[in-house]
Amino acid sequence: MDTRVAVIGIIVEKNESAGAVNALLSNYRDYVIGRMGLPYPKKDINCITVVVDAPQDVINTLSGKLGNIDGVSSKAAYSNV
Repeated sequence: MDTRVAVIGIIVEKNESAGAVNALLSNYRDYVIGRMGLPYPKKDINCITVVVDAPQDVINTLSGKLGNIDGVSSKAAYSNV
């Protein structure tokens, strides 16, 4: 099955949603190349970048599930390779 590399940008606006985000990312850990999280206290949000190598439908599903968590926004950007 063909895979693509993508970056998923996640913004967590409700701190109580962080556990659900981490649990979901843990479920997809086999596809994760790396992640970086940055708290931004000035706006009381957290920004997370996750780089994945996965089939496109898996990336779409993960990004969609993340965006369905209350207080969480996510977008995926795909490589052309």
